[in-house]
Amino acid sequence: MSNLKKTYLMIVVALGIFACATNPFTGKKTMALVSNDQLFPTSFAQYNQFLSENKVIEGTSDAKMVTRVGQKIAVAAERWLNANGYVGYLNDYKWEYNLVDDDAINAWCMPGGKIVVYTGILPVTQTETGLAVVMGHEVAHALANHGQQRMSAAYVQQGVALAGNIAIQNEKDRNAFNQYYGVGSQVGVMLPFSRAHETEADKIGLYIMAVAGYNPDEAAELWKRMSAGSEGQAPPELLSTHPSNESRIANLTALAPTAKQEAAKFGVTTFK
Repeated sequence: MSNLKKTYLMIVVALGIFACATNPFTGKKTMALVSNDQLFPTSFAQYNQFLSENKVIEGTSDAKMVTRVGQKIAVAAERWLNANGYVGYLNDYKWEYNLVDDDAINAWCMPGGKIVVYTGILPVTQTETGLAVVMGHEVAHALANHGQQRMSAAYVQQGVALAGNIAIQNEKDRNAFNQYYGVGSQVGVMLPFSRAHETEADKIGLYIMAVAGYNPDEAAELWKRMSAGSEGQAPPELLSTHPSNESRIANLTALAPTAKQEAAKFGVTTFK
């Protein structure tokens, strides 16, 4: 192998080792090849563009509920972070909460705290507490920097693929590498990575909604409704970016008592 190829491979490995951040909820090191200083401005610009291209609902009871729940979730997150030694963690967040007219059963939170809830999910959430389950989960993705981690993992995935193509001279071997690496890295690495993020966001979101005063028992109930609405159309868990509904319901049910204990540390013992 040439010095150039060796150098390239060393760079890929070094980036994966040294470009790290700390997840405040787990204490674990995470990949951070893209800093929030770079990510947040792009996120804010994309959010504004999205709002300009979609129908934002304002002034209705549902729109007010989205804002109310979002504000409570943001306050609870800051309380938890401050109490656990992460004062100032949210300084660069620019919280914003919008309800958008769209039949999709979806909601999301971009890096930096920009949130959208689609009207299509409200019949499933049904109540303010059901909405808190969804928004707590989406905010958790942003708080744990999952977007940053996914981008970083994609860069590493692409870097390894490029390094393999540089290193393998034989065309037949190179084609085989591309075929097996593409499938293997997706099914064996990227999809489990994404499912782990979803499970982590479920846990963080459950804790935050409980600290905000919302009953964490309702999380499993929400996912039972989600499961009933999917009519068994979800792909097998192995090939999905998300855990199965069954896994999610079982996990949330098991975590709810712990979430209540976490909320009790902040004096919250009754729930909406």
